[in-house]
Amino acid sequence: PQGLGDVLHTLLANIVSNPLSAIMNGNYIGILMWACLFGLAMKSIATDGTKKFLSDTSDAVSQIVRWVINLAPFGIMGLLFTNVASNGLSIFTQYGRLLLLLVGTMLLMALVIFIYLHCNPYPLVFRCLRESGLTAFFTRSSAANIPVNMALCEKLGLDKDVYSVSIPLGATINMDGAAITITIMTLAAANTLGMQVSVPAAVLLSIMSALGACGASGVAGGS
Repeated sequence: PQGLGDVLHTLLANIVSNPLSAIMNGNYIGILMWACLFGLAMKSIATDGTKKFLSDTSDAVSQIVRWVINLAPFGIMGLLFTNVASNGLSIFTQYGRLLLLLVGTMLLMALVIFIYLHCNPYPLVFRCLRESGLTAFFTRSSAANIPVNMALCEKLGLDKDVYSVSIPLGATINMDGAAITITIMTLAAANTLGMQVSVPAAVLLSIMSALGACGASGVAGGS
């Protein structure tokens, strides 16, 4: 985009696009807009049978996503094998440093919350990291992690009326992992190409990527 006007024009065009076209083209802004309108309309029209059908359909989609997630390690193993076969074992040195930086920053975000809570949050934090964080890290998709988080909330005995809204919403409007990934991967790409990035430019990138991460997390390949 050449300016803010182009960004706003594209955003508006995506919002009002045809709903079927939005689904076919992966236009998540359009999908979310039509989903909100559909939900508002169904709120006063839908019968109990319709609500049950939509709920069962949602559960079926979540189950399919769980099946796909279970196969993700095989896909990752294949990608890793191809990369090692092409570049040799030396890639693990550079990849390990990048992985250490990514995991370190994410753990810092997850483990400093005790400053605000003034109590011991770590039993809950470690359980969330074990049951949800690992899946999210290796699938690299907030949207694919939705059923995992929903199941975890159910195990924790949380109010379904709350987490059934907050989990899908948080997966598409998230500013933590996506912002970290966008920033570090961009700086890594610049370093690989031999481009020098100043400290002020890196700080500005961090701020812009935090803003840009709102919505990017729920889009496949959005980061």
